[in-house]
Amino acid sequence: MRAPNTVSTAEPQAGDGSEQERGGALVELWRTVRGKIGLILLAVFLVYGVAGLLLYENPPSAGQTVEDRFRSPSLDHLLGTDNLGRSVWEQLAVGAGISLAVGLAATAIAVLIGSVVGITSGYIGGRFDQFAMGVTDMFITIPALPLIIVLAAVLSRGLPTIIVVIGVTSWAVPARLIRAEVLSQRERTFILRAKAIGMRPLHIMWTHVLPNVAGIVLANAILLTAAAILTEAVLAFLGLGDPSLISWGKMLQNAFSSGATSLGYWWVLIPPGVLITLMVLSFTLIGNALTDVIDPRRREE
Repeated sequence: MRAPNTVSTAEPQAGDGSEQERGGALVELWRTVRGKIGLILLAVFLVYGVAGLLLYENPPSAGQTVEDRFRSPSLDHLLGTDNLGRSVWEQLAVGAGISLAVGLAATAIAVLIGSVVGITSGYIGGRFDQFAMGVTDMFITIPALPLIIVLAAVLSRGLPTIIVVIGVTSWAVPARLIRAEVLSQRERTFILRAKAIGMRPLHIMWTHVLPNVAGIVLANAILLTAAAILTEAVLAFLGLGDPSLISWGKMLQNAFSSGATSLGYWWVLIPPGVLITLMVLSFTLIGNALTDVIDPRRREE
């Protein structure tokens, strides 16, 4: 009696293994290069934004004639003009500087508050920790964007207001992450020795705890900058930004309100949207790459 035909599974298993190896190699390659890609993009935006703030007016001057409106890209205007005859290229350059300024300034406020709350709460503990984390959880629970929109609408409109509003509503998550790291550092030998010799708590937090959580602070600051830039663009698009300044969100609002989308004037709409995406992507890539370096366990996930 003939043995029934059997199908060998050795080759598919080998093929599956090789495919998994290739997939793992591609993932590892991406993790290796993504930080460099992010740095290159960010360097381009920094040069572009600084040059825009130094070389161009904010807002750029309007065109002198009706013919200057919605001019398509040409040698005179590399990215055309908008409904007021203003150069799209100049507006993008100025907007890059505004976005970076808002993102970095708002992140500085959020990281400062989050670091103070997270370090002191994690180190002191007890009732102070319970109270501080209760307030922190309240900020985390409240939807951030609606709160930011309400505050931006109620307070005086201007760039400083936008920076402060974004900063004071973004500190809670960094505070939680920093506190968790401080809790893991609090019982380490060098902290216990510092306590034993009578070193003051403030001095311990400044000289011993802060340097050990600096990596977490930096990684979260970079990721927060991306979120702050995107939030500023949303506020400007909704008409809650500084009316006297041009930003990428303001450019998108002007494109929609002037009918550029229905008229097919793509050069007014697409460039600011693409640049917002790329700038947020650059900070996100750098932040994720830095987080992998700080916490190698993430690479195994």
